[in-house]
Amino acid sequence: HTRAAPSLAEIIRNGYIDVLFAGNALATHDIEYNLYGTSLGMNLDTGTLAVGGHRHHISTISEVIRAGSIKNAVECGLIKKGIMYECVKNNVPFVLAGSIRDDGPLPDVITDTMVAQDTMRKHLHGVDMVIMIGTLLHSIAVGNCLPSYVKTICVDINPASVTKLNDRGSSQAIGVVSDAGAFLPLLAKYLRE
Repeated sequence: HTRAAPSLAEIIRNGYIDVLFAGNALATHDIEYNLYGTSLGMNLDTGTLAVGGHRHHISTISEVIRAGSIKNAVECGLIKKGIMYECVKNNVPFVLAGSIRDDGPLPDVITDTMVAQDTMRKHLHGVDMVIMIGTLLHSIAVGNCLPSYVKTICVDINPASVTKLNDRGSSQAIGVVSDAGAFLPLLAKYLRE
């Protein structure tokens, strides 16, 4: 909802991300925006509700289910841009960990939390830096899998979330109180330079 998706997609496209951990919501909102120009039915360009937009969220999930997976939806041309598109096109693995709150979920979402955590652990071998942005519960789950020497950057608009993530025992943690919509475009800009 922060309009930071194009910046994250650019960072992925330019090879700065080795793996993406997220939930059903990030993938669904990203794909919805790229199919309908909305996020939860809200037109992100105008800030207004789209006519019939309340259906876009579930329609997005249904379209991807019909395709069989996010990768299939990209390969058949349904998804033409965005975060998930760039992950597929650039062979960046993604782990979408499910929640009891999820709509759908998308077919790629791992709904068993133990399986999701094991899958995350497999992708963390050799990682030397993690950026956790704006999703406290997923960030805590990832933080619990990290060795203390991994450089960790925690970005959240809520100072309490940043503090909680930084207090997990890592001497390598840096907290940034910022909105993802401000942080990611700035990061993309500096990576371009």
